[in-house]
Amino acid sequence: MGEELKLFRTWSTPFALRIVWALKLKGLEYDTVYEDLANKSPQLLEYNPVHKKVPVLVHGGKPIAESLVILEYIDEMWKQNPLLPQDPYQRAAARFWAKFGDDKVLESIRKVLMNQGKVREEGVEEALENMKHLEGELEGKRFFGGEAIGFVDIAVGWLANIVSVMEEVIGVELITEQRFPLLWKWIHEFAAAPIINETWPPRDKLVARYQAIDQASMSKQA
Repeated sequence: MGEELKLFRTWSTPFALRIVWALKLKGLEYDTVYEDLANKSPQLLEYNPVHKKVPVLVHGGKPIAESLVILEYIDEMWKQNPLLPQDPYQRAAARFWAKFGDDKVLESIRKVLMNQGKVREEGVEEALENMKHLEGELEGKRFFGGEAIGFVDIAVGWLANIVSVMEEVIGVELITEQRFPLLWKWIHEFAAAPIINETWPPRDKLVARYQAIDQASMSKQA
């Protein structure tokens, strides 16, 4: 298993952070290649010719694309500190919630950030409804994976950072201790875990990035 690991990513994408966290939880060493998506490298286009985006994990010269697919590859290849449960039903449930995070939660957050007025209000309502489901899934648990960080925690881990940045930029509160006490507690515990905390992008750069997105949405509406 000593073949070279190389991760193609950008500084800001939460999808690549999933891979960083998984590799660190597994105790694996890897090289990082930072991409400029406005000027994609020939290597990235060679390794991911279909989607032409990050993250891409290259293991022994073989590329794996799409973050949730990469997570499963890592978990199957390196058995230490398993991300997915052993029980088939629990594994299926973990995949469901990871997909829910991308298909529902993330999309509603994007709707809030990238729109104004009535559409943004609709996005807030959708996001809050989605958070209720995550709150229910945390009932009686420290992490989505139980007592340790697992597949779902990594998949929705972006919530522990991006949501607060977005709240700061647009002035809308989504996740509060009063509204979602379990999710609020999870966010703070997950974000503070050393293996997670040391990997967050610079907050000032993220705020500037999201301010630019918000300004672009305002210009679009004007």
